[in-house]
Amino acid sequence: MRRQRLGQGETSGQALFHGTRAGTPCTGEEGAAAGERQPTLPAGVRSRGGNPASYGNSRTLPTSYVRRLSLPVGDATCDVAVSGLVLNFLPAPGAAVAEAARVVRPGGLVAAYVWGYAEGMAFLRRFWDAAVTVDPSAASLDEGHRFPACRPDPLRALWTEAGLVDVAVAPIEAPTVFTGFADLWEPFLAGQGPAPGYVAALAPAARDRLRDTLRGTLPTRPDRAIALTARAWAIRGRTPVLPGP
Repeated sequence: MRRQRLGQGETSGQALFHGTRAGTPCTGEEGAAAGERQPTLPAGVRSRGGNPASYGNSRTLPTSYVRRLSLPVGDATCDVAVSGLVLNFLPAPGAAVAEAARVVRPGGLVAAYVWGYAEGMAFLRRFWDAAVTVDPSAASLDEGHRFPACRPDPLRALWTEAGLVDVAVAPIEAPTVFTGFADLWEPFLAGQGPAPGYVAALAPAARDRLRDTLRGTLPTRPDRAIALTARAWAIRGRTPVLPGP
């Protein structure tokens, strides 16, 4: 990327990143998330990648900027703006995409990725299906219902409504192999995020019923391992290049 100093807080050719790492929002200098914390993911889904802030001339954003949907750079001053596992937690996802488009130069890239809660996050899908079997009122907490934007068509609509072109959506899938049921179940006892928070609020007898119902739905190999998949949806689009005079 080229670098050009434009003034305090503005750098041409930079990349902006805001999102989460390893299923937990980054904060401070590491990144940003808004609205609420996501659940800490089991070991089978934890990211082993580095901090996006270490790649090239990139900047991560303090939480305050993301919460008010105002990026601290001028118009058309970035090559790339990326949101990682946070778009669905923002109060106005469409406004967030439009703000990202504002700061990206013509022909630049605006991208994001979100978990496919409705079907793609198999361990969460199995959890909420079991929870609703035991307690139908749990349906209101299911991220698959709470975050309808985390599907290909709604994501594509957000990008096109922001004026972006060459929009494409693609799945990112990863195996999530748990060594046994305890490896999958114990993170749900942490109390952080919608699913663990729901578990923490249950009476012991209800928690045991949920545990046993979930265990009965899982595909278990002869070595007791549980092999599932996790899917995220990635989307990208480009800011239009205006015709010359």
